[in-house]
Amino acid sequence: MNRIDARFAELRRRGKTALIPFVTAGDPDIKTTLEILRALERNGADGIELGVPFSDPMADGPTIQRASERALKRGTSLPRILDMIRELRRVSEIPLILFGYYNPFFRYGLQRFTREAKVAGVDGILCVDLPPEESGELKRWTDAQGLDTIFLLAPTSDTERIKLVARRGRGFVYYVSVTGVTGARKRFEDHLYTQVARVRRYTSLPIGVGFGISTPQQAAWIASFADAAVVGSALIEVMERVDRNQEKVKRAGAFVGRLKRAMNGVSKKLTR
Repeated sequence: MNRIDARFAELRRRGKTALIPFVTAGDPDIKTTLEILRALERNGADGIELGVPFSDPMADGPTIQRASERALKRGTSLPRILDMIRELRRVSEIPLILFGYYNPFFRYGLQRFTREAKVAGVDGILCVDLPPEESGELKRWTDAQGLDTIFLLAPTSDTERIKLVARRGRGFVYYVSVTGVTGARKRFEDHLYTQVARVRRYTSLPIGVGFGISTPQQAAWIASFADAAVVGSALIEVMERVDRNQEKVKRAGAFVGRLKRAMNGVSKKLTR
């Protein structure tokens, strides 16, 4: 059982939902990113999605695109991100998922990438532009290293795609709450609860919901029926509002704390 499995098992025993914030590695710089990760954990994060900046982040809205641009301008690279994770692992056992696009992983070399990611302390890989039908080569190496390969489902996913993700995925299923790109939203469709319940019929993996969660109230609603709430753009926007790096760290931790307190105050509608 790896860190992701262990954390979800612990939360399930307590009837709680995981909070998984997303941050872009290297925004505003690597040193501050490390401080942000520690602040997120101190304030209740149950896992972290760490974005690998990419020049053409097609699934991301303007907020995360800006974060990627800032990180790339600071010289952020995959080796520097892995070095940062190694440093974090000296003091933390929080589950870590690398969220990125296939090109940087492929250019690095999939065997080398997965081996070094495992040694650094990564627990899972979410390659946002790699569909499960084409994931064989990456999954060959992630499986060899014991890394979870996490796949996406969306409101447009049919039954066959749900079954395929259920067979090939590990760690958890990432359910995209809306069609379109990432970004904070004012409201969600009421039938999101029904959509998540439909996915549950085909998998025993935990189901995390992301894309658009921006307020404690929204996070609490997601917590009432999902196994994880993934929050990215809203967190980055909170940090964008201030210039000083230490203030970014402080505000990131406070925002995650508010989300977690709201989530802890609800009872789940669906249990296993």
